[in-house]
Amino acid sequence: MKTILVTGATGFLGKHLVEQLKRQAGDLRLRVLCRGPSPWDQDPAVEAVRGDIVSRQDVLRAVAGAEEVYHLAGVVSRDPKDASLVYQTHVEGTRNVCEAAREKGVRKIVHVSSSGTIAVSREPVVHDECSGYKHEMLGEWPYYLSKIFAEKLALDYFTRYRLPVVVASPSLTLGPGDDRNSSTRDVALFLEGKILAIPSGGLSFVDARDVATALIAALREGGPGERYLLGAANWTFRELVRKLSEVSGVGAPKLQPSPEMALRSARWLGRAYRLAGKSFPLDDASVKMSALFWYCDSGKARAKLGFVTRDPLDTLKDTVNDLRSLGAHRRARL
Repeated sequence: MKTILVTGATGFLGKHLVEQLKRQAGDLRLRVLCRGPSPWDQDPAVEAVRGDIVSRQDVLRAVAGAEEVYHLAGVVSRDPKDASLVYQTHVEGTRNVCEAAREKGVRKIVHVSSSGTIAVSREPVVHDECSGYKHEMLGEWPYYLSKIFAEKLALDYFTRYRLPVVVASPSLTLGPGDDRNSSTRDVALFLEGKILAIPSGGLSFVDARDVATALIAALREGGPGERYLLGAANWTFRELVRKLSEVSGVGAPKLQPSPEMALRSARWLGRAYRLAGKSFPLDDASVKMSALFWYCDSGKARAKLGFVTRDPLDTLKDTVNDLRSLGAHRRARL
């Protein structure tokens, strides 16, 4: 019976991946590496291994006997105070997985990165896998720099040791099931009326369920040493806000300040909120990122992996409905 390991399984995308693998399991044994409790602790179809991705011994123990690995473990944070944690998790965690895979003879690895490592610019340009890393543009944000370094490290293991690594790089993942509010945070802020102005940039987003399906295809069909961008819609933030307003019934802001004015306003509001003893939901990183364009071309994944995405409006509707359901559930528990 073949064993498949998933790191980061308890995250938003990881849970969708594990559930899809379970439905396709057949003669597969699923194993997850997690630090604490998992949703599958009482599920005989899933073996939970306790451990931390930054511990070489924990990762070796989890990889032992696994033929295939999906490496999703990560930390989503825009807070500069989390820089060390982000780098340790993404870079050293990836090193641990690759070293363990070499030692234990893993047949194939899917390393999950981010389209933002290459698909970002100051102008509305659509990027593909041939675009270079954007070190200078992303230099002040540890999250994206660490993703670049981790991706380079994983690909270097293929170049130097022929370790069969495939890199899958989704854009912003939306959809139901983000109970940690890690990827859908900005949609939640919109529903709460906390988005006061329309950012000047644009984004790419994709349904987490479609990404999970693509990761399974990447393990089966992806070429070792290859990268695949996974995005569904490239929209300006103005278009996103308009569509969110349509599907949610929440009024959209009208103002669209310049990036400079948006940053100054956010800083002023942040100080005002702190003086009032409240927390302001937007930080410098969020405002600066929203002035950029994160457009990506998924043509390679569609051609090579059979990547298919649902209607972006359906993704937005499911995201909004799920966030409202989660909010109602949390209020009921108070």
